[in-house]
Amino acid sequence: MPKPASFDKQKVANYASAGVGISTDPTYNNSLISAQFNYSQGYVFNNANFAWGVFGVAGNYENNNSNGDNQPKDFTDKFFGAAGGRISANLFTQFERTDFRFIGFEMAYSHEFGSYADYRKSVYPNPNFIVDPRTDLVTLGLTTEVVFHNQNDPTIVHGIRGFLGSTFGQNIMNDPRYSDNTDFNTRLWRNLVPRASYFINVKNFFGVAEIGNGFFIRAGVKF
Repeated sequence: MPKPASFDKQKVANYASAGVGISTDPTYNNSLISAQFNYSQGYVFNNANFAWGVFGVAGNYENNNSNGDNQPKDFTDKFFGAAGGRISANLFTQFERTDFRFIGFEMAYSHEFGSYADYRKSVYPNPNFIVDPRTDLVTLGLTTEVVFHNQNDPTIVHGIRGFLGSTFGQNIMNDPRYSDNTDFNTRLWRNLVPRASYFINVKNFFGVAEIGNGFFIRAGVKF
């Protein structure tokens, strides 16, 4: 989540953005294409910061395994949506024109709705389907960030960020039916969510690119 840097004149800032994302399901066979809208508010203090925000997502889940036979459980695409909130905080130290946000956390809650969520719930009791029926998710992880401004123009700010976390609850990739590859390292990385992000702020406009279990890009305004 974006937050003011120690060298910003604004110590409290609002951020509104919109973007698109492309990701896959845990089996890497099917794709999700979505639009996302975000609003957040960030604060910076002496050697610490904090932000909270809300978001909404709407998109389409494409089933690339569909055989086109129009069976009751077969489909080619379904709508999904989600709404939720996030909180985030960091400790940082400053050196010249750089903030080193050496440790932080981010937690997100989301509630999913739509025909794709309804479909997963309907087939979950069937032992021939391996699906995640949850629609309420909580993800928590650690972050580390480096934020710096251009040498000759402090209104141009760049940032890089790493995130490593996990979503609480059942992970369908740990289902015993995935018995072909269940060593410790495989199970560990199935439960972790790594992400890397790049952030740029030019005056009152900003953009973010993020890669993890998918690719996301968004742009917005700071006020």
